Amino acid sequence: MNLTNLARDFRTFAIQMKTVLKYIFVILTLSLCHIAFGQNKGNVFGNAIEFDKVIYDFGDVIVDSGPLKATYTLKNIGSAPLVIYQVVSSCGCTEAKWTKEPIQPGKTGTVTGVYSNDEGPYPFDKTLTVYTSSYKKPIILRIRGVARKKALPLSQAYPEHFGPLGFRETTIKGGNLSQDEQKSGSFLVANVSDKPAKISFEKVSPGLQISLSKTTIPARSTATLNYTITASRERWGKNWYSFTPVVNGMRFNGKKVSIYAYTKENFGSWDETKRKNGSFPMFDDGATFEFGQKKAGSKFEATFSFTNKGKSDFKIYKIDSDSRSAKLGHVSVPATKPGAKGSFRISVDTAGMPKGETCIIIMLTTNSPSRPIINLFITGYII
Repeated sequence: MNLTNLARDFRTFAIQMKTVLKYIFVILTLSLCHIAFGQNKGNVFGNAIEFDKVIYDFGDVIVDSGPLKATYTLKNIGSAPLVIYQVVSSCGCTEAKWTKEPIQPGKTGTVTGVYSNDEGPYPFDKTLTVYTSSYKKPIILRIRGVARKKALPLSQAYPEHFGPLGFRETTIKGGNLSQDEQKSGSFLVANVSDKPAKISFEKVSPGLQISLSKTTIPARSTATLNYTITASRERWGKNWYSFTPVVNGMRFNGKKVSIYAYTKENFGSWDETKRKNGSFPMFDDGATFEFGQKKAGSKFEATFSFTNKGKSDFKIYKIDSDSRSAKLGHVSVPATKPGAKGSFRISVDTAGMPKGETCIIIMLTTNSPSRPIINLFITGYII
């Protein structure tokens, strides 16, 4: 038996398996994101339903404090009666109740989730999936917080500090949104000091709106920070939005809170005919570039080729990567005519990458109604 060949075959198999698993994970993640963030404009769904909130954040709670009740109010902003068919909780630990009678235009109803809070001391994030007569896709409501054995001091529960203002974290997941839409969310912040804290914001990124439920937060208490991201056709794919709090007049140069969101094309108004006449890219080699073995510190280029099988021009709005090793720079890909071929290159620098098998994900944001987000893979082995 040739041990060298056996080792090479084993490494090849390991790379392929890692690629497959990562590919499956990405597909599942994008599918869940598509369900959760589908066609919403802020907290408005299909110009028919408006929720007062889609996330209920309990912050820090004690395990033995009993069940937690979250109530969401929805308004029928459409022209026809609204019926909530079903609300499905993500686990048996959360009980769902909702308005059973039809909700007339202009009127409101409720969805209530009761989390048992008996699963142990750890962060929880439960979902309520709402099915209605006025919106084709399920609407996802979230109940989240952190259950603890005993109460932590606010300074520990909110460890990221801007003076007396504490955050749980300074990098926030904003989710997906489509062009011409908004994405809203909220989370808790805390005044960890013994005096009131007056809060304002500066250096707020374009497209981001920030507000607090209390502009002056009492001593040793929390407030809800609300944010809204507005999509822009100048921003595609993964984008970062940031702001810096000003606390009692104190400024924090170089320190900020960042929210990232993924912006894709909006095909909500397209009918079936227009969708069928859209672009449709097919990539060669199974959308994977395999570089074999490379010495750590070496550089190479990965080339991806495709054919537009659709009936209109194919455009790539933006190319993103999940790795800093992929040097995207400004990769400009001309519009590709129906039936024509196109390609682009990604530069990869293996300096600083760990040895062993690796898989870099390249994400394309496109104008294809059937493939608005495309994931490509660069795989190989660093020696």
